[in-house]
Amino acid sequence: MINYRIYQNNNSESKGYGKWHARSVIQETLDAQALAEHMSTHNSPYSEGVINGVLTDMIRCIKELVLGGKAVKLDDLAIFSLGLKTTGAATVKDFTVE
Repeated sequence: MINYRIYQNNNSESKGYGKWHARSVIQETLDAQALAEHMSTHNSPYSEGVINGVLTDMIRCIKELVLGGKAVKLDDLAIFSLGLKTTGAATVKDFTVE
């Protein structure tokens, strides 16, 4: 079940100004350890510790691959990739990643 809250768009510069929309409501945020604990309760032959180890290795590897310029797709979940947020410069010479 998806929990949501209804709100009205009050941004006068938006195309959706004055219209009603929904936002999902997050009940709780679980870390990798809590996810491992949850997964171990689903008739898994693997212990919470084994699952946590696999998740820890997976997270480490995803970081390594993404920092190496690759995207990692976990089917039906997400694609992890690196993004940049920069401020524009008047010329290419003036541009800096700082």
